[in-house]
Amino acid sequence: MREVRRLTLALVAWVGLAAATVPAAVPAPLPTVLPARPDSLKFAAIGDSGTGDRPQYDVGQRMATERMRFPFELVIMLGDNLYGRQQPEDFVTKFERPYAALLSAGVVFYASLGNHDNPRNAQYEGFHMGGERYYTFNRKNTRFFVLDSNQMDPRQLAWIEDALRQSQDEWKICYFHHPLYSNGKRHGSDVQLRVALEPLLVKHGVNLVFSGHDHIYERLTPQKGISYFVSGSAGELRKGDVRPSAETAAYFDQDQSFMLLEIAGDQLFYEAVSRTGVAVDSGVIRRRGARTTDGS
Repeated sequence: MREVRRLTLALVAWVGLAAATVPAAVPAPLPTVLPARPDSLKFAAIGDSGTGDRPQYDVGQRMATERMRFPFELVIMLGDNLYGRQQPEDFVTKFERPYAALLSAGVVFYASLGNHDNPRNAQYEGFHMGGERYYTFNRKNTRFFVLDSNQMDPRQLAWIEDALRQSQDEWKICYFHHPLYSNGKRHGSDVQLRVALEPLLVKHGVNLVFSGHDHIYERLTPQKGISYFVSGSAGELRKGDVRPSAETAAYFDQDQSFMLLEIAGDQLFYEAVSRTGVAVDSGVIRRRGARTTDGS
């Protein structure tokens, strides 16, 4: 009886140990929703990328692989583009080498500044900021508004309101580092920034907002008609950091990730991709005010 009991306890202990060491389930791959139409605007989004570590290089390689099926032409950078030292050689190891395949293919990167970025980085040609902390550019039927959320002063607020007012583009997309809405436990929503900025975004018909700062991926339910994404894990990762709320539509915090996006007419298709190539979120957003097929 003692021997049977000893074997039983050993078996229970082994089963418990085995269960404890089973890795977390990998999300089941989602079907791609990206139509990759020849005349559409295709772009990618990365945030909190510039570590110079292996995961950043993995993401860069995965982006190059994905581009073979989805030939995006530009990348928006959501801040913290370089961590730590930011000398000339660091732009090589933390930007030029990780994305060498994309850069050599002519993909253009447009950066915003994060709290870890030196403001002088706006002068770096590879970030296409034109030496400015905030700026705007357009592609096809879309205008991007790139803000510096580190210093949302009255001058910048006046600039963004004027730029939004003047824009006649069908799609208006803003991106900057600190999220107006986030369920990341480390940082979460920047309520002060939201109070200052959100009324202008709503007033002038902004469609989407992208941010980083929290080292996760999260898609929020639309807030006052605007779709919000947090994509801050293209280099850094804070595993298990999402604290889902009623505002959380989808999230992924188990590995580094980035986003692929396509604007085709009045539809925007999105896909969040892990560094191993798993699509962890996908869907489509219809532009507010767009006519439906029945003319309504």
